[in-house]
Amino acid sequence: MERKRGTPIPADLARSALRTLRPQDAAHVYAHPRPELARLADRGVLHRAAHGYYIVVPQEQVGRPWLPGLEALAAGIASAIYGADCAVVMGVSAARLLGAIPRALATAVVAVPGQHRSIALSDRPATIRFVRRDTEKLDAERVETPLGPALATTPEQTVLDLARRPDLGNAQTDVPTAVAVLYRRSDPARLVELAESQRLVAALRRAEVWAGAKP
Repeated sequence: MERKRGTPIPADLARSALRTLRPQDAAHVYAHPRPELARLADRGVLHRAAHGYYIVVPQEQVGRPWLPGLEALAAGIASAIYGADCAVVMGVSAARLLGAIPRALATAVVAVPGQHRSIALSDRPATIRFVRRDTEKLDAERVETPLGPALATTPEQTVLDLARRPDLGNAQTDVPTAVAVLYRRSDPARLVELAESQRLVAALRRAEVWAGAKP
């Protein structure tokens, strides 16, 4: 069996999108993947993030306390479910990845193409919340995370999403400041274009007020 730099994880599993895998993703490698992944987690080469979801621990972190960032982890779990091109980090989580919310949050928000229940993490008191959206129509870009590149909404899309649903993600107190930060980074023409095409003009007006662009 192929190994990756001496680790007991087959290379194709180690290359999973955002280093995230489920037992069913390892069914072509192991006859009984669930106990095998649990064994690898006990050995410290996999990190058990939630029931049925594991993260490949970076080789330099094996044997050390290691906890992946919440937003990257949410992108990984959503990508494992829907595919890396169909999971888009949005709202307060996109603002976190874009550096507009400095404090750690306890809820991650990911846009996905289907309905999915929230997932409570087992490695920390936090939750991943899935929002059903047409992800192909979201203005998104790839951003680097500690687990690899993930899709996240652009500053313009994030401004509109935050202003539309400021309570999504349980970080309402951070949203006006985050909107102001991202608004200053945004292309005004692109903001208007997105607001009109997505029927978010009211959200844009709210964002303008928070950003001090309109009285």
